[in-house]
Amino acid sequence: MFQELESRKEKYRKLTLSLSDPALISDHQKVKKIAKERADLEPLIKKYENFLKIKKDIEELKEMLGSPQSDSELKALAEEELKELRQKEETIEEEMKVLLLPKDPNDEKNVILEIRAGAGGDEASLFAQDLFRMYTHFAEKKNWKFEIMNTSSSPIGGFKEIIVNIRGERIYSQLKYESGVHRVQRVPRTEASGRIHTSTVTVAVLPEADEVDIELNPKDLEIEAFGASGPGGQSVNRNYSAIRVTHKPSGLVVNCQDEKSQHRNKDKALRILRSRLMDKVQGEQQERIAQDRKSQVGTGKRSEKIRTYNFPQSRVTDHRLNLTLHKLEDILDGSIEGIIGALVLHHQTQMMEKRGNASN
Repeated sequence: MFQELESRKEKYRKLTLSLSDPALISDHQKVKKIAKERADLEPLIKKYENFLKIKKDIEELKEMLGSPQSDSELKALAEEELKELRQKEETIEEEMKVLLLPKDPNDEKNVILEIRAGAGGDEASLFAQDLFRMYTHFAEKKNWKFEIMNTSSSPIGGFKEIIVNIRGERIYSQLKYESGVHRVQRVPRTEASGRIHTSTVTVAVLPEADEVDIELNPKDLEIEAFGASGPGGQSVNRNYSAIRVTHKPSGLVVNCQDEKSQHRNKDKALRILRSRLMDKVQGEQQERIAQDRKSQVGTGKRSEKIRTYNFPQSRVTDHRLNLTLHKLEDILDGSIEGIIGALVLHHQTQMMEKRGNASN
């Protein structure tokens, strides 16, 4: 580990020198790239420098304790300080191990969040609306920007499907573990006998693809305009402003109808399509590297049941962590940071174990 830390420290030093190179000043793109790479390394390097200082202080205290000239009162103070420094040393070493873990290149990206009603008919669409509200409130707490890309409403007011774009700082790193099947157990509004029903909603969190990530060839696209419709199929727009984009090589189809402008609907549809194509490519790569699946928090597959929301018991259970919380209302009101933090920690622990096994 310390060999790797020294290597990163040297890289940080060279990047710092590069930023002061007059020859680079005119190349804004290169400066931006070097500055970002240096900024990514900085937390680790600062932590390592602090670690080295603590180690030096520990050695000096040990020398003083070993000296026959030191009086008993000074030795007692030194022993107490030594104990504190060793605890700090251990904590920082663990923090550095986390910072040394391989980073997901998508962690910095914004996301396309897709919520779809699954099994359960109208009740599933109502729960899709509940999850949309949960993520909206969580985004508001984080000061993230939330843009609705497309909706398909159910006749009783829920969502058959809703797609949103969320923008802000390191969003994918926090929301990526939300992909999968969310199950709800409750008495539906329409249930006269009071029986508990089980319904499902699928959530997909896709890193938003830039044009640089996925280049779309116009020849591969079939773009159609059609009239937008509202809940139950009623016509809400006689103009052909809704857009359907079909990517012929993959067969992926994206519809967008929320905007009154055909141009804006087309722009949103292409953004969604790029993200779905990137997700498809990355999914295929992950399937080919089956071993990597074992170090992930779940597989991220759409078919995987990840969480249950039980209304009668006010209980939320995350099945990947065997974590149960009896505060369903708070969670549906957007207080999901505790679950997300536990998932991030679980993933980091798995990666450290894998790294430790590989080095043995």
